[in-house]
Amino acid sequence: MKLLRYGAAGAERPGLLSADGSVRDLSSVVADIDAALITDPVRLDALRALDPASLPVVAGEVALASPLAGIGKIVGVGLNYHDHARECGLPIPGEPILFLKATSSLCGPNDAIRLPEGAEKTDWEVELGVVIGKTARSVPLEQALDHVFGYCIAHDVSERAHQLERGGQWTKGKSHDTFCPLGPWLVTADEVGDPQTLDLWCEVDGVMRQHSSTADMIFSVAEIVSYASRFMTLQPGDLIITGTPAGVGLGLKPPTYLARGAEVRLGIAGLGQQHQRVV
Repeated sequence: MKLLRYGAAGAERPGLLSADGSVRDLSSVVADIDAALITDPVRLDALRALDPASLPVVAGEVALASPLAGIGKIVGVGLNYHDHARECGLPIPGEPILFLKATSSLCGPNDAIRLPEGAEKTDWEVELGVVIGKTARSVPLEQALDHVFGYCIAHDVSERAHQLERGGQWTKGKSHDTFCPLGPWLVTADEVGDPQTLDLWCEVDGVMRQHSSTADMIFSVAEIVSYASRFMTLQPGDLIITGTPAGVGLGLKPPTYLARGAEVRLGIAGLGQQHQRVV
């Protein structure tokens, strides 16, 4: 299933993407796309049994919101692609590098990216997002993917000056409002299949900047879930963003960053596309 949320901020409604590409309204069936839903096997089975053609079509232009409501925490993984570590001139990490990103940075997949006051080095980062569906605490590697509900596109927008030049705390450069566009859809794990075979890309002002595959991850989704669960309890509705491939602005020569008016497009195979304007 491809689950989504749409509508104005504060008045979002649940929906799903039909096989014909239309958005179907789910508000007569579920209250929202949230942790309560993704941990309820009875309601999930009922959703899977629905004929999308029986649901109302959402007509006209659809404003998509973050596809999951009430995300508890966002766990980021740094330097998790071989090619990205090489472009940064850094050694391959021996263990996953974890950081937290504020949930107040979440926004819809096509919402504008708002540069914070004093922004100098705002960068793009396409990432695979992993949504936890079952409480994970010290989970063995071979059971890790059983705790994943689904996947989505995450744009880990990063203000490098705040991340790297203001005391070394990555969270400060990652957590500004609008710095985590999510979606367009939350795709269930059964539909995605192997998360280590997905093409992903990012284009800035019509120039392809990132183009890689999750096969290049240093630590797989399963390894990340298992590892992170040793240091914190991962709860249903938590989001893990799993790192970005080479091609970020920081790695260009000379470094190049997002300016007001820039257009960013990014996508992951099977998970849709995002489009943002920088303001």
